[in-house]
Amino acid sequence: MWSFPKRGDWLSHRGDYRGNWSPHVPKNIILMYSEENDVVLDQFVGSGTTILEACRLGRKSIGIDINKDAIKMSIDRLKASSQKNNTYILKKHDARNLNFIGSESIGLICTHPPYANIIKYSKDIEGDISLLEEEQFYKAMKFVAKESFRVLKRDKYCAILMGDMRRNGYIVPLGFNVMNIFINQGFSLKEIIIKEQRNCKSTNKWKKISKDRRFYLIAHEYLFVFRKDNIKNIEKFK
Repeated sequence: MWSFPKRGDWLSHRGDYRGNWSPHVPKNIILMYSEENDVVLDQFVGSGTTILEACRLGRKSIGIDINKDAIKMSIDRLKASSQKNNTYILKKHDARNLNFIGSESIGLICTHPPYANIIKYSKDIEGDISLLEEEQFYKAMKFVAKESFRVLKRDKYCAILMGDMRRNGYIVPLGFNVMNIFINQGFSLKEIIIKEQRNCKSTNKWKKISKDRRFYLIAHEYLFVFRKDNIKNIEKFK
């Protein structure tokens, strides 16, 4: 279980982009599951947290996002950080079709997708997964998983942070449903890390609601670490 009382504000990291993750998360994943000069991919780059850490830790990186405002913010954060390692690509693109990235060319995927339509990152951007209702979200994530599997090198890792949601007072296991989508695309599940949620702006709003309707607040997210096994292991499960 991971818990970070202080989210981390080194370099130009900030918590002002809704739903962005603590830089401690990509830092730990990059250090554990990649080597220097590996290419790290974040296909939901947001404000650039993963790319900042990849640069700081001597990795090459590719960050993509469907929202041009997110790309601009990432560029601004990288410029403000004054990193010596500037080996990165930032591109407005759809995570469901990584057609500009070659197959088996990525050394690590480290990303934090939106959780269905919990936080909407745009009003009407075509291809914005954060605007989709649950079933359409799962269909979109199937394409994300398929492309992730294609571009990742064999014996390398894919880390996804995903939380659950609640509907009509009942838990919707969004995290485990997404986990199964990635497994069904060929990934092996290496780790499940529980990350404690902190400093959520909506907590006070939900405290009263949860008391009146008798449910506990969701206070965690899942960090799933998948591995793309070698061809012999993949063939075994077909």
